[in-house]
Amino acid sequence: MSLFIIDVEADGPCPGLFSMISLGCVRLDRELKTVFKAQFAPISEKWVPGALAVSHISREQHLAYPAPEKGMRVFGQFLETTSVGRPIFVSDNPAFDWQWVNYYFHAFCGENPFGHSARRIGDLYAGLEKDFSAASRWKALRKTKHTHDPLDDAMGNAEALIAISDRFGLKLPGLARTG
Repeated sequence: MSLFIIDVEADGPCPGLFSMISLGCVRLDRELKTVFKAQFAPISEKWVPGALAVSHISREQHLAYPAPEKGMRVFGQFLETTSVGRPIFVSDNPAFDWQWVNYYFHAFCGENPFGHSARRIGDLYAGLEKDFSAASRWKALRKTKHTHDPLDDAMGNAEALIAISDRFGLKLPGLARTG
C-alpha cells in the first residue's frame, strides 16, 4: 500500500452543491517528489466568495479552469501508476477533503480508488501522544508554509507525517527507518 497525502480547496462546504477548486497530492516517501496537482472548473452555479478568497482566486479564474472530468481521470491514472498496492487517503481533515475526492471520482470516473476510508493525521498524532487534545499540535512539524495552495498544504502535511514517523518510530508505508 502507498500513502497519499491529499489537500482540497473548494468554493463551498460540500460537493455537488458546490465545486472543488483544486487538489494537491503527495505520495509519502522520503523524497516527496511524486506529486500531483489539478484545478477544476465549477460544476455548480453556487459558490461562497470567502471560500474563493481563501484560495486567492476570483470566480472568473475558477470558471476558466479545466473541466473536472479530465483532471479526475488523470488523477486516477497517477494513483494507479505511482501506488504500490492499494492507495490510502491521508489528510489533515478527511471529513472535508475525502468527501470532495470521493464525489468527484464517482461522478467523473465511476469509482473511488481510495475506497470508503481515509486517515486523519491529527488523530494519529493524538494517539501517539496519548492525548486527545494534542490533535492539532502536529501542524508545527510542517516545513512548507500552509498557503491554501493544495500542493503546498499536502507537502507540509507529508513533511509533518515524516517527522511524526521519525519521532515515534512509527512504521509507515514508503518510509524506510532512519538512524
